Amino acid sequence: MWAFKALWQKGLIYEGFKVMPYSWAAETPLSNFETRMDDSYRNRQDPAVTVLFELVPRSGDPGPMHVLAWTTTPWTLPSNLSLAVGPDVDYAAVRHDGRVLVLGAAAIERYRKELGAEPELVGRFKGSELVGRTYRPLFPFFASHANAFRVLAGDFVSTEDGTGVVHMAPGFGEDDQRVCEANGIALVVPVDEAGRFTAEVTDWAGVNVFDANKPIIERLKADGVLFKRATVDHSYPHCWRTDQPLIYKAVNSWYVRVTDFRDRMLQHNQEIRWIPEHVRDGQFGKWLENARDWSISRNRFWGSPIPVWRSDDPRYPRTDVYGSIAALERDFGVPVTDLHRPFVDELVRPNPDDPTGRSMMRRVPEVLDCWFESGSMPFAQVHYPFENKEWFERHFPADFIVEYVAQTRGWFYTLTVLATALFDRPPFRNVICHGVVLDDQGRKLSKKLRNYPDPEEVFETLGSDALRWFLVSSPVLRGADLQIDKEGKAIREVVRLVLNPIWSAYSFFTLYANAEGVRATFRTDSPRLLDRYVLGKTRQLVERVQAAFDAYDLMGACLGVTAFLDAMNNWYIRRSRPRFWGELAGDEQRADQRDAFDTLYTVLVTLSRTVAPLLPLLAEEIHTGLTGARSVHLEDWPDVSEWPAHGELVADMDRVRDVCSAGLALRKAHDLRIRQPLQRLTAAGHDVSHVDRHADLIRDELNVKEVVVAEDMSEFGSFVLQPNARVLGPKLGADMQKVMAGARGGDWQLHDDGTASVRGVALAAGEFELRLQPKDGVVSQALSTNDAVVVLDTAITPELEQEGLARDFVRLVQQARKDAGLHVSDRIVVEVRTTATARTAIESFRDFATQQLLATRLGFVDALQVGGFTAEGQAGGEAVAVAIARV
Repeated sequence: MWAFKALWQKGLIYEGFKVMPYSWAAETPLSNFETRMDDSYRNRQDPAVTVLFELVPRSGDPGPMHVLAWTTTPWTLPSNLSLAVGPDVDYAAVRHDGRVLVLGAAAIERYRKELGAEPELVGRFKGSELVGRTYRPLFPFFASHANAFRVLAGDFVSTEDGTGVVHMAPGFGEDDQRVCEANGIALVVPVDEAGRFTAEVTDWAGVNVFDANKPIIERLKADGVLFKRATVDHSYPHCWRTDQPLIYKAVNSWYVRVTDFRDRMLQHNQEIRWIPEHVRDGQFGKWLENARDWSISRNRFWGSPIPVWRSDDPRYPRTDVYGSIAALERDFGVPVTDLHRPFVDELVRPNPDDPTGRSMMRRVPEVLDCWFESGSMPFAQVHYPFENKEWFERHFPADFIVEYVAQTRGWFYTLTVLATALFDRPPFRNVICHGVVLDDQGRKLSKKLRNYPDPEEVFETLGSDALRWFLVSSPVLRGADLQIDKEGKAIREVVRLVLNPIWSAYSFFTLYANAEGVRATFRTDSPRLLDRYVLGKTRQLVERVQAAFDAYDLMGACLGVTAFLDAMNNWYIRRSRPRFWGELAGDEQRADQRDAFDTLYTVLVTLSRTVAPLLPLLAEEIHTGLTGARSVHLEDWPDVSEWPAHGELVADMDRVRDVCSAGLALRKAHDLRIRQPLQRLTAAGHDVSHVDRHADLIRDELNVKEVVVAEDMSEFGSFVLQPNARVLGPKLGADMQKVMAGARGGDWQLHDDGTASVRGVALAAGEFELRLQPKDGVVSQALSTNDAVVVLDTAITPELEQEGLARDFVRLVQQARKDAGLHVSDRIVVEVRTTATARTAIESFRDFATQQLLATRLGFVDALQVGGFTAEGQAGGEAVAVAIARV
């Protein structure tokens, strides 16, 4: 109410009679942006007719001339008042069945079936030569309408479809209204509020316009003016409330003069941070550039009534606009307790400008568009300016809002309109404009279709954290659409890849801390290599997630967490596992174990605080379990500014992990089990020299005897550049062939920023790929950075084969320990029955086996007698049976 009055006082409100999208089912006009919502357009079949309009003869005509016009709304033909042609469009006159037909020259091809393969051409001319010609009306309903039934120039006319001639019914088309009014043709609107013809169209009075299509076409055929009838499948706007097809209809409506301040909206838009960024100048910016005046009135009962009272006698005109309850009570002299219909409609008073005292001030019947209320939310929610004025002015614009991408035409837009018009400010500072969640068939999720996993079932079986992470980690928060299957398989992957790894790390810590009687301490000063690495990675985690949160990039925050989990679980914990148990033979071993427990405790506490906004329930369970604190959500955000960064170590270790990942991939590709030792791994290429510092880790991780580092990788293979033709083709045009030839010939350079150049043509990241081309006989794989390779010696000597068998044996007994329910610290005795080949191999590596198995005795027997748990399996292809017992 206050907003409407403020706009009125600024001269930004006016009343007009314009063609608008109109819902005949809801009996109200809609704003143009409501037809741009993502579910407004539906595929629909409509009749498409080409009609003959007979020109009034002129001297020099080659015969009776008829203009062909095409339309997919036959129901508008009874209201036809003119035809439009493009002044600069080429038109042709062809002879057909004794008549001369006029249509766009480029449209003749569409009518080959009707005109014949070689129609007789009798003339060519520009559309401007047709302008001013008159024609006979199709129907008699408005035959005497002033200035009508002329051919007019239309700047919107083309030959992309139809005949290149547009039939004009100015009561039912925006361009039609504009051009006809400019040529002195008053519009007619013979359709009522419910979409039915009025009495003016006598033959179909009371018939819904869509139902009238068929009889109108039959009449055209009977009158001999139907040239062609077809059916068109097209995307057509529907009412978002009723699901019924809209019509375009001239109606009286109240408007906001958006075009008066459109440039200011564009300027304010530049102050907003959009996520994703391209929406600012793309979907939203383009919409603002083409913004039209906003129809804010609706012909409905429910809604906020427009606060305008008008004299009911035009001889004594007066208009009052109210902006407060106090003003209404002052003028009408009654308490105002309800701002809705029918109460406000009963507020009537004598017109102060009528000296006779007979005319009355009555409210106009319309109510406000609900989007006007949505756009008023920032100030209306706190009853500004009547209350909380200072608070609102301190807190506006909003720091952050979020909605889906279609609201660039809805809420985001109306917020921007009203914030600019009323306050000359942007309405918000940061906005996440997310995509649409779809089912696996590409349909938007809806209650009607029930095409989504049952949330209650997801909460019960997978947990709300899994669903939360699935959504916030997805591209949907960067404006892309997200598909979700009804069974929720993708949500289950979150449990497997995110929740379980975090919980496994916590369970590992608590299991061994309790077993060893350790109460860990929060500290970051461990001198151990792996501890320093994971502490440095944890600092990077917090910094990366904090930067992502500051940029409202939730997906980026989630990517930071998942990358960290791999470093924590699959590297730090796995490589440090022996430090958490085993014999504590001396002070150094005890100190090492203490450092491991304290470091992992510190990491887990920090991790739980970092992921608390993303995984609130899991973080709560872990943090309270570790610290005994009341709640992780009452803790401060982790401050890692004083933590040691260990930047060089972290970079080196990440490179080592990359080497190991490539080595493991080679093992898998060549079916080489990890327990089978190999002789050598070589890392060659850019910036691999530091890998040598941690060769012992690589040897242990990949089970190789030797690690070799070389800067020159030419001995093992080379990289080839593969341009992305699909991306580059439209961009480069003729230069594409030069780029392809340069790539094949090796005439390219890779730059440090991830770009490349091929024969002087710059290629951005994503416009090419680097692929490793190994030399013959070389088993190699590129690192993830595509600037170095890992080469694996896959030859297996008899000695290596024996060691591999011994490791298989250890794995078999370890599984037996687990199956027997033994504790990780239990000592055992082991009896073995196996082949001579296997016995020789196990004997050769007895010390290694007993140490790994916590075995106080390991013996070979012909028959198992220990009386404990037994198991059978394979080791290096040899049959092995074991019996184990706790000491």
